Amino acid sequence: MTAKFHFIAGLPRSGSTLLAALLRQNPRFHASMSSPLARMTSSVLVEMTGEDGPLVSPDKRRGVLRGLFDAYYAEESATREVIFDTNRGWGTRLPLLTELFGDVKMICMVRDVARVMDSFEVLVRKNVFERSGLFLDERERATVYSRTEALLLPNRTIGYALASLKEAVYGEHARSVLVVEYDHLVRFPAQTLRLIYQFLGEPLFEHSLDTLHYDEPGFDNGIATPGLHLVRPSIQTIARRTVLPPDLHERLSQLSFWRQPGYSRAHLVRHANAGAGDADGAAKLVIASADEVSEPDLLPELHRLP
Repeated sequence: MTAKFHFIAGLPRSGSTLLAALLRQNPRFHASMSSPLARMTSSVLVEMTGEDGPLVSPDKRRGVLRGLFDAYYAEESATREVIFDTNRGWGTRLPLLTELFGDVKMICMVRDVARVMDSFEVLVRKNVFERSGLFLDERERATVYSRTEALLLPNRTIGYALASLKEAVYGEHARSVLVVEYDHLVRFPAQTLRLIYQFLGEPLFEHSLDTLHYDEPGFDNGIATPGLHLVRPSIQTIARRTVLPPDLHERLSQLSFWRQPGYSRAHLVRHANAGAGDADGAAKLVIASADEVSEPDLLPELHRLP
């Protein structure tokens, strides 16, 4: 069986593992935590374009890379029709993925950047007897400010993911991108999943929102950050105060660029206009026009970034 490939990218701590846990309930789908396939692709490209590059034609390069995907997912492709590969680096590879697979779709999970850092900070403080592998040395681990600056560096966990996300959202293949806020997936999972299926062009599947389970303790413990990929059995919204200082929270929130007007052909799940509802008062999802303003307490809809 030849499987169809789609991709999950975006920001860390923004629901990509939760989305994978939901999608894998569909017997037609395979989805998981971040795989090494993006890094493997980059490594193979380096080899094929290096000293021996003239010996490897573009057609051979395409065949080798497509073969890498098929080989990596050979077992899953035998029983699943759609493969979702997750890696934050895919945002920089949309032109390549389009060349390899044609009509690919990419779901980019996002979250207020302050909340992303807050989530990392909670994990670090929770595991007080561990030296998290997210940081290189004690200078980076020293304070919440140094930890934040470290993760925001261009080649590090948050900084690289932000740059990759911008490249996908503002690039020439942005029509293939759907930006999904973590809060929408958690607060309105059924509606958000319906929009994701609509975007993918896949038949709807009835998901169970109360029998979730996903965990990668081997990986998480290996980087001394237990719970990094743990998904709770049911989707819950947990209200709590941020652990970040106010000045840091405000500065980080300003990095959430997808909430600001800006040219892009990407799609965005966002709130419906006030008053959009059925006759019985239930909220109704619509496809908004580009100039509609988000209303924070209503349901999301599929919307083009202006």
